[in-house]
Amino acid sequence: MSDAASVAVVEDAWAKINLTLQITGRRPDGYHELNSLVVFAEVGDRLTFAPLEGGGLDLTVEGPQAGPLLHQHDNLVLAAALALGKRAGISAGAAMTLTKNLPVASGIGGGSADAAAALRGLARLWGVSLPLAKMEALALELGADVPVCLRGAPVVMSGIGEKLEPVPALPPLWLVLVNPGVAVSTAAVFAGREGDFSQAPEPLLPPLGLVALIDWLAARPNDLQAAACRLAPAVVEVLAVLDGLPDCLLARMSGSGATCFGLFESEAAAHDAAEALVRQHPDWWVAPALLRA
Repeated sequence: MSDAASVAVVEDAWAKINLTLQITGRRPDGYHELNSLVVFAEVGDRLTFAPLEGGGLDLTVEGPQAGPLLHQHDNLVLAAALALGKRAGISAGAAMTLTKNLPVASGIGGGSADAAAALRGLARLWGVSLPLAKMEALALELGADVPVCLRGAPVVMSGIGEKLEPVPALPPLWLVLVNPGVAVSTAAVFAGREGDFSQAPEPLLPPLGLVALIDWLAARPNDLQAAACRLAPAVVEVLAVLDGLPDCLLARMSGSGATCFGLFESEAAAHDAAEALVRQHPDWWVAPALLRA
C-alpha cells in the first residue's frame, strides 16, 4: 500500500449538467443512445476517504440533502468501492463519508458523480493505478453517466454514455441551478418521451465564442424536457422564472430533471439572479456556480 493510504483523501463530486441532450435511438437491450454536451458546475457533493482498521467498508452519509439516502442500502459509493476493490484485488478497507449537497434524483448526476468520486478517491487511498480506459470501463458498469463524471471535464457524450469527445475551451460562464424540490423518475421521463428520435446536428463540437455557443445550444434542445414538464409541472414554472430573469442567456432542464439551469455571462449576474430566486421561492434549491473549464 502506498504512503497515500496513511492520510485521508478528499474528492469533490461536481454537478453534471447536460447543456444539450438529444435522444438518438434505442438499442435492442433497452438502453437509449444519446448525444449531449456535458459540463460540470463548481457545486457538488464531497467525499472523504480514510483507512479503516480491520478492513471492510463503512459509509456515513451527512449533509443538507442526505435525507433520502440515510436508509438506502444500494448507494453507488459502496458499489463503486466494491467494484474497484474487486478489479484491483484490494483487500484494504475504507471509512467513507459522503456530504450530500446536491438534491437526489434531480438530473444533475448526483449519484453518478458520487460513484466517480469514489473511484478516484479510493484509487488514491489504496494506491491503485489503472489506465483511464479500464477505469472508464469499470465506471460504465456502475451506470451510463459514471464515465463522464469520472472525467469531470466538458465533453460531447454519445452512445449510451461511453463515447466521450473532449471539446475546445468553452467561454467563461456561470450557471444558476434550480430544483423545485420534486424528484422525477428517469424511467418515467424516458417512457413519456414522444416523437421520433433526434438526429444530432453538425457540427457536433461547440464553437468558440459566447454568442456562437449560445446559438449552437439553442438549436440543440433537451429531448426529455417536454416529458418531464408533463410529469412535473413545477419544471414548467422553474423554466419560465429562469427565462424571465435579466441577463439569462438560456434556460433549460438538465438530464431527466427536475433541476433546471440558467446561463449567465458574469458572476455578478448569476448571484443577483440566485438571490432574486431565493427571495421569490424560498422552498426551491438554488445554487449559482461557475462552469468548470
